[in-house]
Amino acid sequence: MKTVLEQLREMTVVVADTGEAAAVKEYKPVDCTTNPSLVLKALTDPATEELVVTEIDTGKKTGQTPEQVTETLTVAMGAELAALVPGRVSTEVDACLSFDTEKSVTRGRDIIAEYEKRGIKRNQILIKLASTWEGIRAAEILQNDGIDCNLTLLFSMAQAVACADAKAFLISPFVGRITDWYKKAEGRDSYLPHEDPGVKSVHKIYDYYKSNNIETVVMGASFRSSDQIKALAGCDNLTIAPSLLDEMGNDTSILEQALSPNNTSGILPISMDEATFRWEMNADPMATEKLAEGIRNFDVDHKKLIGLIAARMSA
Repeated sequence: MKTVLEQLREMTVVVADTGEAAAVKEYKPVDCTTNPSLVLKALTDPATEELVVTEIDTGKKTGQTPEQVTETLTVAMGAELAALVPGRVSTEVDACLSFDTEKSVTRGRDIIAEYEKRGIKRNQILIKLASTWEGIRAAEILQNDGIDCNLTLLFSMAQAVACADAKAFLISPFVGRITDWYKKAEGRDSYLPHEDPGVKSVHKIYDYYKSNNIETVVMGASFRSSDQIKALAGCDNLTIAPSLLDEMGNDTSILEQALSPNNTSGILPISMDEATFRWEMNADPMATEKLAEGIRNFDVDHKKLIGLIAARMSA
């Protein structure tokens, strides 16, 4: 009998939510996604120690700053992952640039240039940007350059519509973080899958995209349970942590397809300019709070990463 994970792979592209090469080798995802938190974990992984040492030594010899070594190390790890997956590796633009379109574009181009120096083609990489208005505008410019983007920290329909208008390659709606917020706000311990706010948000976005023939890939992210994943079976992509991949790999229950491009409500296009975007975000405390929190947390981890590199360089 097929496992739930095997059944899921037949209807959805499974992405590994990890930056650890060993996990990617084990689970054999099509794509993998990284962020500063995941790179931090990989930095303490013995399997990547040789890579870390090489990049730090090179940085010291060439007079690079800890910030520059952090950037090249992140790409070096991404290049290693790109050799293991048939699809894409997402690499994040620094969270501190989330409200600066011009600097985000420059950073995105620099990431691609560093990958190309290492023999990795741009069609193997997604530049990952926070779904702020400025981040979405940066994605629009990069997409016009032929650099595909992953818009992350997405919590609302306003963000999803703006990303579609920018012709972003992929969006990452954060299921679990939406659910976390509503649990706290409503004093709930849990939700049934069909009433889970995070699951319902992705259903709505997926419906809007498929109803309007929008090519942007919908990739559900940030899962708290396998039930949330099962409730989104059929979504374009799902990025899943190794612990949940393990759980589904040991589950032999029947998995029903929950989403299909052939089953939509026909929702009409939504107009989204900057003023409307900012108003819709202002009117949605969950989206506003979780976006700001996510940017802050990624920035904290990015600074921790720089600190660790600085310590290693001065040792």
